[in-house]
Amino acid sequence: MTALKIFPRWTQIATNDFVKRQTPDSRFSHFSGSWEELELLVVESWERCTSGYRDGVILVRVPTSGFYSSIVELQEGDKLIGGFEPRRGGEDPRKFITILDGQKAPAQMVEIVLYASKVLAEDGDNQLPPEDGNWEIISINASPLAKEMPISPMVLMHNHFGSTGGTATHLSNERFVTMLRESFEFWKNKASCG
Repeated sequence: MTALKIFPRWTQIATNDFVKRQTPDSRFSHFSGSWEELELLVVESWERCTSGYRDGVILVRVPTSGFYSSIVELQEGDKLIGGFEPRRGGEDPRKFITILDGQKAPAQMVEIVLYASKVLAEDGDNQLPPEDGNWEIISINASPLAKEMPISPMVLMHNHFGSTGGTATHLSNERFVTMLRESFEFWKNKASCG
């Protein structure tokens, strides 16, 4: 992973509509501030920017204040519910499972996932022009633990195998299996709050 030390003046950050589903009332982790405040946090934390799972994806670690994680560790007997719905219009539905009585907790580690507008343009999901230096926030990854979380197995598979709304991983089979194993080990006893 490569760290970028300074925020390039020519770089533009925007909040993609996809991340705006991450609200206090959603089953997703969220930020209690405004989208403009989130963009500013990304700029201020740019020196903690590292490479993501493919070219054109970066992670920016930000301070945890105001972030809440929806991820809980399951206990035997926990009640789970699920659904089957698209993440947004124009996508095929996907399965999801949540814990019925889970409560979001203050995050212990937060990474903001940004995609280059050029990468998002591969599927027409970009909101900024697909030009060098344009980055869009697409996810708030708020961990309940003081360590980074691997991408969930379902998201990784949807991306890798080309589901609608997924972004091609360009991973070799060997790297995909390695990432899938790490993902499985972390997520096998976790769920989001319903």
